Amino acid sequence: MVLSRSALRSLLALNVCLLWFAGCNHSTSTSETTTAKHEETGSGGDDTEAPQEKNDKPLEVHGPYYPTVVLKTSMGELTIKLDPQAAPRTVNNFLHYVENGLYNQTIFHQVDAGYVVLGGTYTAELVERPGRYPIPNEASNGRKNLRGTVAMSRQPDNIDSSTSQFFINLQDNPHLDHRGEAAEEYGYCVFGEVVEGDEVLEKIAAVAVEDKDNFQKLPVETVLIESAYRVR
Repeated sequence: MVLSRSALRSLLALNVCLLWFAGCNHSTSTSETTTAKHEETGSGGDDTEAPQEKNDKPLEVHGPYYPTVVLKTSMGELTIKLDPQAAPRTVNNFLHYVENGLYNQTIFHQVDAGYVVLGGTYTAELVERPGRYPIPNEASNGRKNLRGTVAMSRQPDNIDSSTSQFFINLQDNPHLDHRGEAAEEYGYCVFGEVVEGDEVLEKIAAVAVEDKDNFQKLPVETVLIESAYRVR
């Protein structure tokens, strides 16, 4: 879904919005919302086929272990260190999408400079790729939405509604942290952080954006995730 800074700050942090970190007010898609900047719309019945799924076994963690994923984008590479100790189900879910190719050839469809970058669902043609079932929200894990961290988007009124959409924080966003048990206070689960490619993230944050159809702050020049792959 698509978010707007005013909407976001009104739904989430006491008035935190939603980051349908995925083109919210979109009439042809949206199964998740992200931090608080867009409204949810019905999921569209596009004909895009989901990538063939591989083995979906839970991630077993024995001692400190941090899987690493690279997002190769049209503006450079972002290396993300995942934290299965803090968010085992969320990390397992993210790795499932990575290993089954869902993020390949998708875009960052919302860029809000000084706030967040949202992606994980739409192709360059603005067609939504269907995700699988929603996962439990692990936002109460103690991790904060600090600059450079990666978190899951969700519907603002549904705690356990995250599927494939994720966002990268461009600043510290404490209003997106877990603060209580109500949906508007539960927060957005941080499950990793960008450890390489900060200059790439800055370039993405600086792109020109526009409101197009039901997408807000859509990059004028497509920011493509060419591929996503695990390196350890």
